[in-house]
Amino acid sequence: MYTGRASGLVGAQIAGYRVEREIGRGGMAVVYCARDLHLDRTVALKLLAPEMVRNETFRRRFTYESRVAAAIDHPHIVPIFEAGETDGVLYIAMRYVPGLDLRALLDRDGPLPVETALRIAAQVASALDAAHEHDLVHRDVKPGNILVARGTDSDHPEHVYLTDFGLTKKSLSLTGFTTVGEFVGTLDYVAPEQISGRPVDGRCDLYSLACVVYETLAGGPPFQRDDDIALLWAHQYDSPPALSERRPGTAPAMDDVLARALAKVPEDRYGSCLEFVAALRAAAGGAGGGAHPPARAGRGSAGAAQPAGPPPEPPLWARPVFVRSSGY
Repeated sequence: MYTGRASGLVGAQIAGYRVEREIGRGGMAVVYCARDLHLDRTVALKLLAPEMVRNETFRRRFTYESRVAAAIDHPHIVPIFEAGETDGVLYIAMRYVPGLDLRALLDRDGPLPVETALRIAAQVASALDAAHEHDLVHRDVKPGNILVARGTDSDHPEHVYLTDFGLTKKSLSLTGFTTVGEFVGTLDYVAPEQISGRPVDGRCDLYSLACVVYETLAGGPPFQRDDDIALLWAHQYDSPPALSERRPGTAPAMDDVLARALAKVPEDRYGSCLEFVAALRAAAGGAGGGAHPPARAGRGSAGAAQPAGPPPEPPLWARPVFVRSSGY
């Protein structure tokens, strides 16, 4: 069993994976870099908090949709190797992608050059459209779920992966809330139909992608409010600020493209994520490509370096699944 000591994390085993270090956590999950003991490869191992998986319907959906996501062979979707349950905790083992996620990249560097933002957007859009063709809706497209790895050459300086498809929901069958009433999604990027509880399809992912693209260019998401209620209201009723106002020098035609992608009514948006990015690229033309990112203030730095000191304790809910590699 788990000993409760941070130093005991290294070498601990979970369902055939040996934990090497923690690489991220949120309110509902913790992710470890781990070693697959059967195939001798490095993986990213995500554990889900029990609050999210107590409902049997969710557990069945999780298993089914993880299998569907694993069957999607797409260069910009993180491959899922295994999904299962151990000691009452659901887990997903997926490819480990070295590098930063887009959240850390933006926190470190601030807004991106237009061409870089468009390259990243096109890769994410391709992944989303592929998922939508399999009747999967991500519903939590955000910078933290977009991994940016080293590319192959100067023409492809980064390779982008979209992750967390094991937590998606079947399109049209669910709203933005779980069966226990908990909201699924991140408020800075959530579509109006998710907020109002209407059925969702791939167009909600398009809205979220547009929010992410806006942030990569403007330095912040389109709607920024002092509290969550005001933010939810803005997504449903307020018009987004023009990108050309937030980032002078970008092509004014990009404002219209983003406004359509951020339309409150799904039917008013583009027909696919790639159609949106193609329209944005055409609108950018050559006018906005050289525009310098606006100066950023108060941004923290995030790099690939590991923090100093002992590794953190696992969440309390995850401790029962840890087994000392020595067997005691």
